[in-house]
Amino acid sequence: MRRRTTALVGSLVLLTATGCGAADMTKQASPFANAGGAKSVTLSVQSWVGAQSNVAVAQYLLEHELGYRVDTVQVDEVPAWDALSQGRVDALLEDWGHPDQEKRYVTDKKTISRGGDLGVTGHIGWFVPTYLAKQHPDITDWRNLNKYASLFRTAESGGKGQLMDGSPSYVTNDKALVKNLKLDYQVVFAGSEAAQITQMKQFAKEKKPFLTYWYSPQWLFRKVPMTEVKLPAYKEGCDADPAKVACAYPHTPLQKYLNADFARTGGRAAAFLKKFRWTTEDQNEVSLMIAEQKLDPQEAAKKWVDSHPAVWKKWLS
Repeated sequence: MRRRTTALVGSLVLLTATGCGAADMTKQASPFANAGGAKSVTLSVQSWVGAQSNVAVAQYLLEHELGYRVDTVQVDEVPAWDALSQGRVDALLEDWGHPDQEKRYVTDKKTISRGGDLGVTGHIGWFVPTYLAKQHPDITDWRNLNKYASLFRTAESGGKGQLMDGSPSYVTNDKALVKNLKLDYQVVFAGSEAAQITQMKQFAKEKKPFLTYWYSPQWLFRKVPMTEVKLPAYKEGCDADPAKVACAYPHTPLQKYLNADFARTGGRAAAFLKKFRWTTEDQNEVSLMIAEQKLDPQEAAKKWVDSHPAVWKKWLS
Protein backbone atom coordinates (compact mmCIF):
# COMPACT_ATOMS: atom_id res chain seq x y z
CA MET A 1 0.00 0.00 0.00
CA ARG A 2 1.28 3.32 -0.41
CA ARG A 3 -0.60 3.25 2.72
CA ARG A 4 1.86 0.84 3.47
CA THR A 5 4.14 3.45 2.73
CA THR A 6 3.81 3.77 6.46
CA ALA A 7 2.22 0.52 6.52
CA LEU A 8 1.90 -2.68 8.40
CA VAL A 9 4.43 -5.15 9.74
CA GLY A 10 4.74 -7.31 12.73
CA SER A 11 3.29 -10.24 14.55
CA LEU A 12 1.17 -11.40 11.66
CA VAL A 13 0.66 -14.91 10.49
CA LEU A 14 3.34 -15.52 7.88
CA LEU A 15 2.88 -17.85 4.99
CA THR A 16 5.05 -20.90 5.31
CA ALA A 17 6.96 -22.10 2.32
CA THR A 18 7.34 -25.64 1.17
CA GLY A 19 10.76 -26.57 2.45
CA CYS A 20 12.49 -23.26 2.99
CA GLY A 21 10.49 -21.01 5.34
CA ALA A 22 9.67 -17.34 4.93
CA ALA A 23 12.76 -15.17 5.31
CA ASP A 24 13.61 -11.49 5.57
CA MET A 25 14.68 -10.55 2.05
CA THR A 26 16.40 -7.44 3.31
CA LYS A 27 19.01 -9.82 4.76
CA GLN A 28 19.21 -12.73 2.35
CA ALA A 29 18.05 -13.98 -1.01
CA SER A 30 15.90 -17.00 -1.60
CA PRO A 31 17.88 -19.96 -2.97
CA PHE A 32 15.00 -20.64 -5.37
CA ALA A 33 14.60 -17.23 -7.00
CA ASN A 34 15.93 -17.05 -10.53
CA ALA A 35 17.22 -20.62 -10.18
CA GLY A 36 18.42 -21.30 -13.68
CA GLY A 37 15.32 -22.81 -15.19
CA ALA A 38 14.24 -24.80 -12.14
CA LYS A 39 10.47 -25.12 -11.88
CA SER A 40 10.28 -22.83 -8.89
CA VAL A 41 8.80 -19.45 -8.04
CA THR A 42 9.55 -17.03 -5.20
CA LEU A 43 6.72 -14.76 -4.07
CA SER A 44 7.11 -11.65 -1.93
CA VAL A 45 4.77 -11.61 1.07
CA GLN A 46 3.75 -8.26 2.52
CA SER A 47 3.00 -8.14 6.22
CA TRP A 48 -0.73 -7.39 6.08
CA VAL A 49 -3.16 -10.25 5.91
CA GLY A 50 -4.83 -9.28 2.61
CA ALA A 51 -1.49 -9.58 0.84
CA GLN A 52 -0.87 -12.88 2.59
CA SER A 53 -4.19 -14.13 1.21
CA ASN A 54 -3.14 -13.35 -2.36
CA VAL A 55 0.09 -15.27 -1.90
CA ALA A 56 -1.58 -18.20 -0.15
CA VAL A 57 -3.97 -18.82 -3.03
CA ALA A 58 -1.33 -18.22 -5.71
CA GLN A 59 1.07 -20.58 -3.93
CA TYR A 60 -1.57 -23.29 -3.55
CA LEU A 61 -2.50 -23.22 -7.23
CA LEU A 62 1.08 -23.00 -8.46
CA GLU A 63 1.96 -26.06 -6.41
CA HIS A 64 -1.16 -28.19 -6.79
CA GLU A 65 -2.29 -27.30 -10.31
CA LEU A 66 0.94 -26.34 -12.09
CA GLY A 67 3.52 -28.43 -10.22
CA TYR A 68 5.86 -25.61 -9.13
CA ARG A 69 8.01 -25.37 -6.04
CA VAL A 70 7.03 -22.11 -4.30
CA ASP A 71 9.13 -20.19 -1.82
CA THR A 72 7.68 -17.22 0.08
CA VAL A 73 9.64 -14.43 1.74
CA GLN A 74 8.50 -11.46 3.79
CA VAL A 75 9.73 -8.09 2.56
CA ASP A 76 8.72 -4.57 3.59
CA GLU A 77 7.11 -2.42 0.92
CA VAL A 78 10.03 -0.47 -0.52
CA PRO A 79 12.75 -3.14 -0.12
CA ALA A 80 10.43 -5.49 -2.00
CA TRP A 81 11.01 -3.43 -5.14
CA ASP A 82 14.78 -3.79 -4.78
CA ALA A 83 14.46 -7.54 -4.27
CA LEU A 84 12.17 -7.82 -7.29
CA SER A 85 14.50 -5.80 -9.50
CA GLN A 86 17.48 -7.96 -8.51
CA GLY A 87 15.59 -11.21 -9.13
CA ARG A 88 15.69 -12.23 -5.48
CA VAL A 89 11.92 -12.54 -5.69
CA ASP A 90 9.91 -13.22 -8.85
CA ALA A 91 6.61 -11.49 -8.13
CA LEU A 92 4.91 -8.95 -5.90
CA LEU A 93 1.13 -9.46 -5.88
CA GLU A 94 -0.17 -6.38 -4.05
CA ASP A 95 1.34 -2.94 -4.45
CA TRP A 96 -0.48 0.14 -3.22
CA GLY A 97 1.39 2.63 -5.36
CA HIS A 98 5.08 3.55 -5.20
CA PRO A 99 5.60 5.98 -8.12
CA ASP A 100 9.30 6.59 -7.41
CA GLN A 101 10.10 2.87 -7.50
CA GLU A 102 7.89 2.35 -10.53
CA LYS A 103 9.73 5.05 -12.46
CA ARG A 104 13.15 3.74 -11.42
CA TYR A 105 12.61 0.06 -12.09
CA VAL A 106 9.78 -0.20 -14.60
CA THR A 107 10.31 2.89 -16.77
CA ASP A 108 14.03 3.60 -16.50
CA LYS A 109 15.87 0.37 -15.66
CA LYS A 110 13.21 -1.96 -17.11
CA THR A 111 14.12 -4.63 -14.54
CA ILE A 112 10.51 -4.93 -13.36
CA SER A 113 7.41 -5.53 -15.49
CA ARG A 114 3.82 -4.66 -14.76
CA GLY A 115 1.75 -7.72 -13.93
CA GLY A 116 -1.68 -6.12 -14.25
CA ASP A 117 -4.48 -5.28 -11.84
CA LEU A 118 -5.06 -7.49 -8.82
CA GLY A 119 -8.78 -6.72 -9.17
CA VAL A 120 -8.98 -5.08 -5.75
CA THR A 121 -9.20 -1.34 -5.10
CA GLY A 122 -7.46 -0.19 -1.95
CA HIS A 123 -8.31 2.83 0.13
CA ILE A 124 -6.71 4.24 3.27
CA GLY A 125 -8.53 6.59 5.58
CA TRP A 126 -9.27 7.60 9.13
CA PHE A 127 -12.08 5.70 10.80
CA VAL A 128 -14.13 5.78 13.97
CA PRO A 129 -16.33 2.93 15.21
CA THR A 130 -19.84 3.20 13.82
CA TYR A 131 -21.31 3.17 17.33
CA LEU A 132 -19.41 6.40 18.03
CA ALA A 133 -20.48 7.97 14.72
CA LYS A 134 -24.12 7.28 15.65
CA GLN A 135 -23.64 9.03 18.99
CA HIS A 136 -21.86 12.03 17.42
CA PRO A 137 -22.78 12.26 13.69
CA ASP A 138 -20.62 15.35 13.09
CA ILE A 139 -17.48 13.52 14.26
CA THR A 140 -17.09 12.14 10.73
CA ASP A 141 -16.10 15.61 9.42
CA TRP A 142 -12.41 16.34 10.03
CA ARG A 143 -13.25 19.96 10.87
CA ASN A 144 -14.97 18.75 14.04
CA LEU A 145 -12.19 16.45 15.24
CA ASN A 146 -10.61 19.00 17.59
CA LYS A 147 -13.97 19.37 19.31
CA TYR A 148 -13.80 15.67 20.21
CA ALA A 149 -10.06 15.33 20.85
CA SER A 150 -10.57 14.72 24.56
CA LEU A 151 -12.56 11.56 23.77
CA PHE A 152 -9.48 10.00 22.17
CA ARG A 153 -6.84 10.81 24.78
CA THR A 154 -4.70 7.91 25.96
CA ALA A 155 -1.63 7.48 28.11
CA GLU A 156 0.47 7.44 24.95
CA SER A 157 -0.97 10.54 23.26
CA GLY A 158 0.50 13.19 25.56
CA GLY A 159 -2.70 15.04 26.43
CA LYS A 160 -3.83 15.15 22.81
CA GLY A 161 -6.28 12.93 21.00
CA GLN A 162 -4.80 9.65 19.79
CA LEU A 163 -4.75 8.80 16.09
CA MET A 164 -3.84 5.11 16.07
CA ASP A 165 -1.59 3.86 13.28
CA GLY A 166 -0.23 0.37 12.67
CA SER A 167 3.44 -0.24 11.96
CA PRO A 168 6.03 2.55 11.72
CA SER A 169 7.21 0.81 8.54
CA TYR A 170 4.08 1.84 6.64
CA VAL A 171 4.34 4.94 4.53
CA THR A 172 1.49 7.18 5.64
CA ASN A 173 0.65 10.84 5.50
CA ASP A 174 -0.82 10.93 8.98
CA LYS A 175 1.77 13.02 10.83
CA ALA A 176 1.72 15.61 8.04
CA LEU A 177 -2.08 15.63 7.99
CA VAL A 178 -2.28 16.22 11.74
CA LYS A 179 0.18 19.10 11.46
CA ASN A 180 -1.17 20.70 8.29
CA LEU A 181 -4.82 20.45 9.31
CA LYS A 182 -3.91 21.86 12.75
CA LEU A 183 -5.43 18.97 14.63
CA ASP A 184 -4.92 18.47 18.36
CA TYR A 185 -3.89 14.85 17.88
CA GLN A 186 -0.83 12.64 18.26
CA VAL A 187 -0.06 9.74 15.94
CA VAL A 188 0.57 6.64 18.07
CA PHE A 189 1.82 3.42 16.46
CA ALA A 190 0.38 0.12 17.63
CA GLY A 191 3.44 -1.63 16.19
CA SER A 192 1.84 -3.94 13.65
CA GLU A 193 -1.41 -4.69 11.88
CA ALA A 194 -2.08 -7.51 14.35
CA ALA A 195 -1.48 -5.28 17.38
CA GLN A 196 -3.68 -2.57 15.89
CA ILE A 197 -6.50 -5.08 15.32
CA THR A 198 -6.19 -6.31 18.89
CA GLN A 199 -6.54 -2.77 20.21
CA MET A 200 -9.51 -1.95 17.99
CA LYS A 201 -11.33 -5.15 18.96
CA GLN A 202 -10.76 -4.38 22.64
CA PHE A 203 -12.00 -0.81 22.26
CA ALA A 204 -15.06 -2.09 20.39
CA LYS A 205 -15.79 -4.73 23.02
CA GLU A 206 -15.87 -2.00 25.66
CA LYS A 207 -17.66 0.47 23.32
CA LYS A 208 -14.85 2.99 23.79
CA PRO A 209 -14.05 5.81 21.33
CA PHE A 210 -11.11 5.40 18.95
CA LEU A 211 -9.80 7.12 15.86
CA THR A 212 -7.62 5.00 13.63
CA TYR A 213 -5.75 4.88 10.37
CA TRP A 214 -7.26 1.92 8.53
CA TYR A 215 -7.85 0.64 5.04
CA SER A 216 -9.98 -1.48 2.82
CA PRO A 217 -10.11 -4.21 1.80
CA GLN A 218 -9.85 -5.54 5.33
CA TRP A 219 -11.76 -8.35 6.98
CA LEU A 220 -12.08 -6.51 10.32
CA PHE A 221 -14.92 -4.35 8.97
CA ARG A 222 -17.10 -7.46 9.23
CA LYS A 223 -16.34 -7.75 12.94
CA VAL A 224 -16.02 -4.08 13.93
CA PRO A 225 -18.20 -1.78 11.79
CA MET A 226 -16.40 1.52 11.20
CA THR A 227 -17.29 4.82 9.56
CA GLU A 228 -14.77 6.93 7.64
CA VAL A 229 -13.92 10.45 8.72
CA LYS A 230 -14.10 12.75 5.71
CA LEU A 231 -10.77 14.50 5.15
CA PRO A 232 -10.32 17.29 2.56
CA ALA A 233 -11.09 15.77 -0.85
CA TYR A 234 -8.26 14.05 -2.69
CA LYS A 235 -7.16 15.72 -5.93
CA GLU A 236 -4.46 14.48 -8.27
CA GLY A 237 -1.10 15.70 -6.99
CA CYS A 238 -2.34 16.93 -3.60
CA ASP A 239 -0.04 14.44 -1.89
CA ALA A 240 2.98 15.09 -4.10
CA ASP A 241 4.89 16.85 -1.32
CA PRO A 242 4.82 14.57 1.75
CA ALA A 243 5.51 17.53 4.05
CA LYS A 244 2.61 19.65 2.73
CA VAL A 245 -0.09 17.04 2.19
CA ALA A 246 -3.48 18.15 3.54
CA CYS A 247 -5.90 15.91 1.65
CA ALA A 248 -7.48 12.48 1.88
CA TYR A 249 -5.84 9.31 0.61
CA PRO A 250 -6.76 8.21 -2.93
CA HIS A 251 -8.61 5.09 -4.01
CA THR A 252 -5.93 2.90 -5.56
CA PRO A 253 -6.42 -0.06 -7.93
CA LEU A 254 -3.87 -2.49 -6.49
CA GLN A 255 -1.21 -3.75 -8.89
CA LYS A 256 1.00 -6.79 -9.45
CA TYR A 257 4.64 -6.61 -10.55
CA LEU A 258 7.00 -9.27 -11.87
CA ASN A 259 10.75 -9.39 -12.25
CA ALA A 260 11.30 -8.57 -15.94
CA ASP A 261 13.35 -11.69 -16.67
CA PHE A 262 10.80 -13.88 -14.91
CA ALA A 263 7.99 -12.21 -16.86
CA ARG A 264 9.74 -13.24 -20.10
CA THR A 265 10.96 -16.70 -19.17
CA GLY A 266 8.70 -17.79 -16.31
CA GLY A 267 6.47 -19.91 -18.52
CA ARG A 268 3.13 -21.03 -17.11
CA ALA A 269 3.89 -19.57 -13.69
CA ALA A 270 4.39 -16.06 -15.06
CA ALA A 271 1.32 -16.38 -17.28
CA PHE A 272 -0.75 -17.56 -14.31
CA LEU A 273 0.37 -14.69 -12.06
CA LYS A 274 -0.47 -12.15 -14.77
CA LYS A 275 -3.99 -13.61 -15.00
CA PHE A 276 -4.46 -13.83 -11.22
CA ARG A 277 -7.30 -11.39 -10.55
CA TRP A 278 -9.96 -11.62 -7.88
CA THR A 279 -12.37 -9.42 -5.94
CA THR A 280 -12.29 -7.68 -2.60
CA GLU A 281 -14.84 -10.22 -1.37
CA ASP A 282 -12.59 -13.11 -2.43
CA GLN A 283 -9.61 -11.64 -0.62
CA ASN A 284 -11.59 -10.86 2.52
CA GLU A 285 -12.97 -14.40 2.60
CA VAL A 286 -9.46 -15.85 2.76
CA SER A 287 -8.19 -13.14 5.12
CA LEU A 288 -10.98 -13.84 7.58
CA MET A 289 -10.05 -17.53 7.65
CA ILE A 290 -6.38 -16.73 8.29
CA ALA A 291 -6.68 -13.88 10.78
CA GLU A 292 -9.90 -14.60 12.64
CA GLN A 293 -10.43 -18.34 12.30
CA LYS A 294 -6.68 -18.97 12.70
CA LEU A 295 -6.41 -21.34 9.74
CA ASP A 296 -3.00 -22.03 8.29
CA PRO A 297 -2.77 -19.92 5.09
CA GLN A 298 -2.56 -23.02 2.90
CA GLU A 299 -5.63 -24.52 4.60
CA ALA A 300 -7.50 -21.27 3.97
CA ALA A 301 -6.33 -21.26 0.36
CA LYS A 302 -7.50 -24.84 -0.15
CA LYS A 303 -10.96 -24.03 1.24
CA TRP A 304 -11.27 -21.04 -1.07
CA VAL A 305 -9.95 -22.96 -4.10
CA ASP A 306 -12.32 -25.87 -3.48
CA SER A 307 -15.34 -23.56 -3.40
CA HIS A 308 -14.44 -21.17 -6.26
CA PRO A 309 -13.27 -23.25 -9.26
CA ALA A 310 -15.04 -20.97 -11.73
CA VAL A 311 -12.84 -18.08 -10.60
CA TRP A 312 -9.39 -19.63 -10.58
CA LYS A 313 -9.66 -21.98 -13.58
CA LYS A 314 -9.64 -18.90 -15.82
CA TRP A 315 -6.19 -18.06 -14.45
CA LEU A 316 -4.81 -21.35 -15.74
CA SER A 317 -6.11 -21.15 -19.30
